[in-house]
Amino acid sequence: MAKRSKMKPPKKTWKELSPMAKFGTITASLVQLSLLVAAQRDISRRPAEEIRGSKALWRAATLVNFVGPGSYFTFGVKRAAGHK
Repeated sequence: MAKRSKMKPPKKTWKELSPMAKFGTITASLVQLSLLVAAQRDISRRPAEEIRGSKALWRAATLVNFVGPGSYFTFGVKRAAGHK
């Protein structure tokens, strides 16, 4: 039996992308950048007592696309009792 080669198609350059693909890429990039800036700004302004763990660790974690800032706002910020 002959082996089938699983060749990946070559990656497209920016010029080869459709207008919708370009729009989606730019939109996702802007959302990611906005989340990163919001998380970094919140870490700077929030007292350390209101953050679970170290600020330095959360700063590094927020650099992970989408997951980092989402994790910080979900798990890193201490909520007052009675708030969800």
